[in-house]
Amino acid sequence: MRPAVAITGISGNLGRVVAKLLHRGDERIIGIDRRPFPGKPKDLELHTLDLRKKKAEDLFRKEDIRALVHMGFLHGPRGSAPEHHSFNVLGTTNVLEYCVRHGVPKVVILSSATVYGPSPDNSHFLTEDAPLMAAARFPGMRDLIEADMYAQSFFYRHPKIETVILRPVHIVGPTIRNAPSSYLRLKRPWTLMGFDPVLQFIHAEDVARAIKSVLEPGVRGVYNVVGPGEVPLSVALRELGRSPVPVPHVVARPLVNTLFRYKLLDFPAAELDFLQYLCAVDGSRAANEWGWRPKFSMRDTVRSVLAE
Repeated sequence: MRPAVAITGISGNLGRVVAKLLHRGDERIIGIDRRPFPGKPKDLELHTLDLRKKKAEDLFRKEDIRALVHMGFLHGPRGSAPEHHSFNVLGTTNVLEYCVRHGVPKVVILSSATVYGPSPDNSHFLTEDAPLMAAARFPGMRDLIEADMYAQSFFYRHPKIETVILRPVHIVGPTIRNAPSSYLRLKRPWTLMGFDPVLQFIHAEDVARAIKSVLEPGVRGVYNVVGPGEVPLSVALRELGRSPVPVPHVVARPLVNTLFRYKLLDFPAAELDFLQYLCAVDGSRAANEWGWRPKFSMRDTVRSVLAE
């Protein structure tokens, strides 16, 4: 059997996009996920495993894995904090140690540009060296920041492994069900009165292309991954034909907390920071070091949330 690319979190909506692209390129793919993968290609191997369990290491021991793409994170805002922390931090720690013990030469970790956090103090374009401050206002981001920081320490502790940490901006797409995509699908989305932040979006297929690019030998480091540019929130909503409802921010937060608590909204009040403050990143390092360029235009990226 030829060496394989292992993908954690493959059964998620973004994981499927990545798997489809790599499979089209004739990669041998091993998927690792606790969830099923309906409709998976017959030659794609799926192992229903929890990365926190010892059985997961047996897979790395038995298989010839040339690269790991780690996307196995819990993002749902309704899960318990202990479960999120255990799955995201312990799962990341375990899978990276499996790579060390069993000679996996390439590791790609999919983090997020949201780890920087929106803030009134942010500079216009944050580089990869900026502090990861999202947890200061959004405690639910703490475990994702911890996993990102562990991956950075792994990068320095194991220089023989080509480690890449990708921090893409807001990911949107026809099958993506995260907070940005769900917000853009609202017919009457709330905006915060007096604020029109500049936002960055990237198409899910462009994220998959970025992952495929860094799987090539010779790429290592931490990279912001940007889409086709920046756009004011008002322009994105106008492009989608939305009719926003401006709400005073002092009223919006308690209302969103209440609606979220009663499951009438899918995102907590902390997400409102992205409608108020700047969190834009600089993508020049990826462009200069491995030639990253998105394929989709801003219009096609934003409008992708309308497709089904």
